Amino acid sequence: MTHGFSHTGPGLDLLRTFLAVHRSGSFTAAGRVLGLSQPTVTTQIRALELQLGRQLFERLPRGVAATAVAAELAAAVAGPLDALAEVAERVAPGPGGPAEPVHLAGPAELLSVLALPALAPLVADGLRLRATTGLAEDLLTGLRGGRYDLVLSAVRPRGREVAAAPLMDEEFVLVAAPGWAERIGPGRPAAEGPGALAGVPLLGYAEDHPIARRYWRHVFGVRLSARAALVLPDLRGLLAAAAAGAGIAVLPRYLCRAELASGALVPLLDPQDPPINTLYLARRAGGAVSQSVAQVRERLLAVAGEW
Repeated sequence: MTHGFSHTGPGLDLLRTFLAVHRSGSFTAAGRVLGLSQPTVTTQIRALELQLGRQLFERLPRGVAATAVAAELAAAVAGPLDALAEVAERVAPGPGGPAEPVHLAGPAELLSVLALPALAPLVADGLRLRATTGLAEDLLTGLRGGRYDLVLSAVRPRGREVAAAPLMDEEFVLVAAPGWAERIGPGRPAAEGPGALAGVPLLGYAEDHPIARRYWRHVFGVRLSARAALVLPDLRGLLAAAAAGAGIAVLPRYLCRAELASGALVPLLDPQDPPINTLYLARRAGGAVSQSVAQVRERLLAVAGEW
């Protein structure tokens, strides 16, 4: 960099704040990552811009955009600052001291049913874990902004900021309680298509039916037009409602395996080519990874084959 550094250069605190803003695209998000107020972040960025004699960020209606100077500075300081952060994380707790918690985020049902039980041995051995639930795009935005260390994502992450590994393929199945299955009629959905389901209450994850819509398109070859009778952004709740007789639902097989085995739920179709969705385990690309984060990531990738 040759853009107006003093002999001593900017302080580490200013550079850390700059890098957090550059990665998150927001003064507010950077403040959350660093534990600073938004005014403090603004003051530090202005101080750095004064030292450099260059503008680093352009203010937008939502967030900020990095200038070419900021992109060059980020490329120069990201590696060294990440390396320093890794060293600091290793030595800061001291002998026997607690490590920083690992922040893991993902869909509520996937965390609750699969991920957290898989990580239970690590927690029992001293791992500190913080789990957050939410929608994939929101969680990936949080990952890019430094709020999470790892994200279980139901959509494939895009962009160079995120590195993702395939975790598992979830298979979707159209299910109902036995009473509804009898009312609909055995074999009718396969023979008549979605017309056999007309008038049957549909339970959905969201108003636009992201899961059922994929099932209808893949299996029936038509667009889903039914309106939801019940909407709940937690598939465990839809599972419980379907088993209680509220209506039909499209659920991942891993979630309703026990209910299908017991007969509490009945598959209404058994397509030769069932719809599947690949789940990913995502982390920020390029930065240093703590031992605890690496341990969680390796554990999830190792056990996912059993899911």
